[in-house]
Amino acid sequence: MIINSILSFEFPPINELLRWRDVVPGLNKVGLIAIASALIGTLLFLSAARKDPKVAPKGTRNLAEVIVEFIENNIIMQTMGRDGLGWTPFLLTLFLFVYLCNVPGIIPFIQMPATARMAIPMFLAVLVWVVFNAQGIRHQGPIGYFKNLMFPPGVPKALYILITPIELISTLIIRPFSLAVRLFANMLAGHLLLVIFALLSEALFQARDKILIPIGVFPFFMLVFLTGFEVLVAFLQAYIFTILAAVYIAGAVHPEH
Repeated sequence: MIINSILSFEFPPINELLRWRDVVPGLNKVGLIAIASALIGTLLFLSAARKDPKVAPKGTRNLAEVIVEFIENNIIMQTMGRDGLGWTPFLLTLFLFVYLCNVPGIIPFIQMPATARMAIPMFLAVLVWVVFNAQGIRHQGPIGYFKNLMFPPGVPKALYILITPIELISTLIIRPFSLAVRLFANMLAGHLLLVIFALLSEALFQARDKILIPIGVFPFFMLVFLTGFEVLVAFLQAYIFTILAAVYIAGAVHPEH
């Protein structure tokens, strides 16, 4: 009977876990999460901007200042230096949007990070790709940019036959792809793990064989642990995506670094 109960457990088709039905034609819940993330970030800073700057910061203004300081001190100053502070709005927007798209993966009844669908990570990766290449061309000129890209300064000329194609393919093709896949794969893996342990816990707690009910505590414990872990992952993936964007922009603007 126990074996029959275990064998009767059916994992839903993978398509049901990843493809959400449209709420309206052309817009599903993943799209709604992305829109909500953009609106929440915008409203947070609009609310913070209305506060009197002469008064000690509190509430939304205090939160906004903490986020800005984090981006400046832990991302920009570490990768771009003081000259990169002008990139604060872009990197702040990037970090906040990615983080807010990641967080719904642990929210009950939603439990789906928008970044677990490839479209959003790829769009953001292409955006970063366009920005750092455009900045490289702007600061170095098209000839200077691609010359430094294919023939990095300080490299022995004999190695250019190896370095040039590697740098060209890495910068123009691999960078945006790896940036998108890293975010997508991590968030998708976390989403699937949470679904697996949630369904397993439910199946064991509702099993007809009462002996299986206590066993359900183990997958439930893992579900709680993984939920806490995904809180950290949501933050780390937003941080990694943003700091890599800063590194790419800094490298394009200052190739000597």
